Amino acid sequence: MPGTAARHLATIASVSVLPLVFTSGWASGINAYAVVLLLGVFGLTGVSDDVPQTLQRPEVLIVAGLLFLCEAVADKIPYVDSLWDSVHTVIRPLAGAWVGALLAGHSGSLPDVAAGLIGGSTALASHTVKAGTRMAVNTSPEPFSNIVLSFAEDLGVGGVVSIAMFHPAAAAIIAAVLLAGGLLALVLLVSRIRRFLRRRAQRREERRLASRSP
Repeated sequence: MPGTAARHLATIASVSVLPLVFTSGWASGINAYAVVLLLGVFGLTGVSDDVPQTLQRPEVLIVAGLLFLCEAVADKIPYVDSLWDSVHTVIRPLAGAWVGALLAGHSGSLPDVAAGLIGGSTALASHTVKAGTRMAVNTSPEPFSNIVLSFAEDLGVGGVVSIAMFHPAAAAIIAAVLLAGGLLALVLLVSRIRRFLRRRAQRREERRLASRSP
């Protein structure tokens, strides 16, 4: 009986940490630095006991804050945002995996590797949605859509991560709906994404020819 009770408690704990791992993974694919910064602040201020000490360290918060400011600027400039996304194709999934593994290790209920896979794969999916959407938006001649979309992403990440601190299951459902909606929108925007890629290839070819001309 004691062994059965212990296994039952472990199962409950695993289920309870999964929504937070999933939500942090989704948010990391959009803005990994904001996730690290928010979780660290929530843990440092005592809002949540579920945040690992690693994320609360001053040097981690300072670096995350500085990089968040860099992203806040780069993310609102047409074409620069797509370049920034390209650089973060590896960084965001790795950040999602790292945060997920830390959360699981802190709770002691879910294997770090499993949590890392969940967080990393979810981050990769949401990053794909973000990067693809930005490519489609960059086919528009006006710059305001990039700014509006960037602010919406920042507010979405901040809001969902904040909800996850108090209602992790509800936050995970919201993240899942947003992810599914984003993937559907990405399918519908394929033609515009292809147009963006053709324009980028054309600009590269023009620069290459210009460099060869005397």
